[in-house]
Amino acid sequence: MLETLRGKRMMYVGDSLNRGQFTSMVCLLHPKSMQTSGSLTVFTAKDYNATVEFYWAPFLLESNSDDAVVHRISDRVVRRGSINVHGRHWKGADVVVFNTYLWWMTGLTMKTEDAYGMAMRSMMRWARKNMDPRTTRVFFTSMSPTHGKSGDWGGEPGRNCYNETAPINNATYWGSDSRRSIMRVIGEEFGKSKYPVTFLNITQLSNYRKDAHTSIYKKQWNPLTAEQLADPASYADCVHWCLPGLQDTWNELLFAKLFYP
Repeated sequence: MLETLRGKRMMYVGDSLNRGQFTSMVCLLHPKSMQTSGSLTVFTAKDYNATVEFYWAPFLLESNSDDAVVHRISDRVVRRGSINVHGRHWKGADVVVFNTYLWWMTGLTMKTEDAYGMAMRSMMRWARKNMDPRTTRVFFTSMSPTHGKSGDWGGEPGRNCYNETAPINNATYWGSDSRRSIMRVIGEEFGKSKYPVTFLNITQLSNYRKDAHTSIYKKQWNPLTAEQLADPASYADCVHWCLPGLQDTWNELLFAKLFYP
């Protein structure tokens, strides 16, 4: 992978789930140095003059959640047609991996599917105008499922991923938090695209992994209350993923599509 990236930039663009995939790649490659400036984090493999980067843009478009540290805002605002605000930082990358999903699910007044379709069209229009398909590969990672409703897989009602230690064995399982309508929007918009964006479909395989989340093993930004400590499921993170873990598999799929398109 590093030999292929020699003299090149690889960039992940999106939210904290894409940052997890970026962190997974960094751990797999073992680059030597890191530098963070605002929304951009850069790991450098000096021996290869290569960088693997992450750029925080949870909506891809400009929004009031664009601060890389302070972005927990309940009333979310996204500016239509504003992708160039962030896009200027992505120019010159040789491999770009986009993602956006979870932030569109709450806090917006516009219908979710319409808003998400707008984001997809903006992303593909930006790629067409700024990326040369002969030299640049553009990927899009599908929605990362959550496991906040144990009733979905026949578990105890009202619980979540806490204390789950085995995958879901039902091959047809699809969690209620993974919107099929969003997958349809992606299919429709990608079908119209004039730029070759490679779709990295991680949704179904990740749906099985109710056991792979960070759960209670995460940094707590605020002290836990006595009530929370008495009920660990109340503060379990069933959105993000442990590393090493599932997101390493996402990157192995990315690797396969990068070398064997």
